Amino acid sequence: MTRLPTLEEIRRAPKVLLHDHLDGGLRSGTIVDLARDCGHTLPTYDPAELAVWFRDAADSGSLERYLETFSHTVGVMQTREALVRVAAECAEDLADDGVMYAEVRYAPEQHTSQGLSLDEVVEAVLEGFRLGSAGPDGKPRIRVGTLLTAMRHQARSMEIAELAVRYRDLGVVGFDIAGAEAGYPPTRHLDAFEYLQRENAHFTIHAGEGFGLPSIWQAIQWCGADRLGHGVRIIDDITVSDDGEAKLGRLAAYVRDKRIPLEMCPTSNLQTGAAPSIAEHPIGLLRRLYFRVTVNTDNRLMSGTSVSQEFATLVDAFGYDWDDLQWFTVNAMKSAFIPFDERLALINGVIKPGYAQMKWQA
Repeated sequence: MTRLPTLEEIRRAPKVLLHDHLDGGLRSGTIVDLARDCGHTLPTYDPAELAVWFRDAADSGSLERYLETFSHTVGVMQTREALVRVAAECAEDLADDGVMYAEVRYAPEQHTSQGLSLDEVVEAVLEGFRLGSAGPDGKPRIRVGTLLTAMRHQARSMEIAELAVRYRDLGVVGFDIAGAEAGYPPTRHLDAFEYLQRENAHFTIHAGEGFGLPSIWQAIQWCGADRLGHGVRIIDDITVSDDGEAKLGRLAAYVRDKRIPLEMCPTSNLQTGAAPSIAEHPIGLLRRLYFRVTVNTDNRLMSGTSVSQEFATLVDAFGYDWDDLQWFTVNAMKSAFIPFDERLALINGVIKPGYAQMKWQA
């Protein structure tokens, strides 16, 4: 019997991350430092206790408590210095976890309360990622691309889309909308998506997490999304018979046939109620049916997780081996918003050799 990968082994394997929120991945100690600097009030100023508080609030089942966590992270990310530090530490933490390529998203409009312009916010985050990506020898340990997010309950999506296009040759690789799905359909921002398509720009849309199939359908068929953020509710268009045979509805079949990437975040989905347990998470069926599934963190602080931890959790739940983990990783790299030749070079030059070595050592 083949021995399954352990968490420590998974940490050494090359990984790709497509769905990670900058304001959801701060170090608890950094929040304490920044809060003291700017006078922001926290539930506790002990870093260890604060990390537990974030996880407990996210696990509470209360949307109000979950959203409160972001008031504390965003609240301390309002100066250039804070944004540079947070972005640099994000890159360092991901590299330490074995992530070799990441796309990290954030909403620039949420970081202007102390006078920063949208451009200044973007430039600070890009500077932080540049600093944090370099190792002690000055060589890059990780490549980080940025996704600029517009909040779907606000009316600045066109402005943020133009910002993404303006900085796309400087490290911004795409655009996203996030926030409550119910009542704020993606078609509300159709002008921004049509602009991005005219500009040959990439974008993903949070869809199929807090709302069902109509959200996914609109994101793809009306707005033209390249990828789906979460997309777990595509499971509602799949019927599984008692003998295990799956029948796909038209939307699910379209998503699979078109190889539309699903940015799945298993632990986060449990916290938001999109899945009852890891073992019952749609990712198991979707992987079996060969959807373009990728594995992501969403909010590392709130979920107390990492890409390696997400993989280890799936190994425990589904018995995945190195071939499965490589499949998820190649899926993610294929789906990244960087040029094809660069994706191919990373798949053939880093990912496949890296997993071959892990399998050989096992």
